[in-house]
Amino acid sequence: MIRAYKFLLRPTAGQEQALAEMLADHRSLYNGALQERRDAWRHASKTTVRYGDQSAQLKEIRAFDPEWQGRWSFSSQQATLRRLDQAFAAFFRRVRAGQAPGYPRFKGAGHFDTVTFPRDGDGCRWNSTPHDAQTRLRLQGVGHVRVHQHRPVQGRVKTISMKREGRRWYAVLVCDQVPAEPLPSTGRSVGIDLGVTHFLTTSGGEHVANPRFLQAMAEELVAAQRHLATFPRRTRQRTKRHRAAARKVAKLHAKIRRQRADFHHKAARALVTGNDVIAHERLNTAGMTRSPAPRPDPDKDGAFLLNGAAAKAGLIRGILDAGWGQFLGILANKAESAGRRVIPVDPRNTSITCPPSRGGCGHVDKSNHVTQAAFRCTACGFAANADHVGAANVLDRAGLVLCGVV
Repeated sequence: MIRAYKFLLRPTAGQEQALAEMLADHRSLYNGALQERRDAWRHASKTTVRYGDQSAQLKEIRAFDPEWQGRWSFSSQQATLRRLDQAFAAFFRRVRAGQAPGYPRFKGAGHFDTVTFPRDGDGCRWNSTPHDAQTRLRLQGVGHVRVHQHRPVQGRVKTISMKREGRRWYAVLVCDQVPAEPLPSTGRSVGIDLGVTHFLTTSGGEHVANPRFLQAMAEELVAAQRHLATFPRRTRQRTKRHRAAARKVAKLHAKIRRQRADFHHKAARALVTGNDVIAHERLNTAGMTRSPAPRPDPDKDGAFLLNGAAAKAGLIRGILDAGWGQFLGILANKAESAGRRVIPVDPRNTSITCPPSRGGCGHVDKSNHVTQAAFRCTACGFAANADHVGAANVLDRAGLVLCGVV
């Protein structure tokens, strides 16, 4: 299996400055390569510059600027050029598919936060010491940086990335040949129904509360954002006070992300530990959180009709705060490591079907879903919690998948 490990770095003041300079130089290389591609297409009879052409220029660039570009790893600079090449490949793919093209953009100081080293030992070496020993990461041009290794690394380290999040630095190790750690069989299966009122409800009727981390931090976050908005546009990013206000907002968002990820890991671990098979709805979270399209008024030019965007805004905010997509990704990874099976099923009509496995008749009707929390079948009178009914139907559909019926 392939797994990623993320560890907090504890650099000295000098190492932190060197890391920032490394990031700035790689960003400069990315922007320069993007400018070259644009100029070649616009002013040189639509000439296409490819990754091989730009990679061949690296030796000259490093020789011309040995104190800056020349002090960093050659392979990490190649990885930065590949990153630009992948952005252009994605751009052309979207053009061919008739989608919004999204031409690659120049990266500002706050939008380029990762430097990748394609191979362990080439410009960046992971010190594979025992878990209880002091761990260090050797970086070309930076030195030996202390790492807070909170868990052992298994498998073979393939790539290493330096990532900046706010004022923190992290090392992200991608490893292959990671051995599986199967858990003993429990003989149990569970279906889960994700929601906003409750984060999830199991087919056994258990509710897991939704912590609503964004809502809990809303007042403090609103105050910080209002303070940031008081700075005139002409002085933004130019004063120490403005940068401090921007860091405050970023720090609050980072705290919310860490709290949400920690909750997702714990909830997924509980499901994987207690069940052999876990079924969930195959959710299109991107579509569910998309704002409704505007409705032009046919009778008035430039006017629009109500499209329900305001009413849906609260639901979208709740779905994004719950983080269903991240949770399902974490659940799939943990299940794979533990030898469990995760089955995504078709979500259609799971909330309005009377569950046969719970004594229902299987009748499908929108009127069955009385309220957000109540379910009552209009055919047989079966009544239960609506989320519990949804989870039970999800588990029933997973059983059909296991039997090969679906």
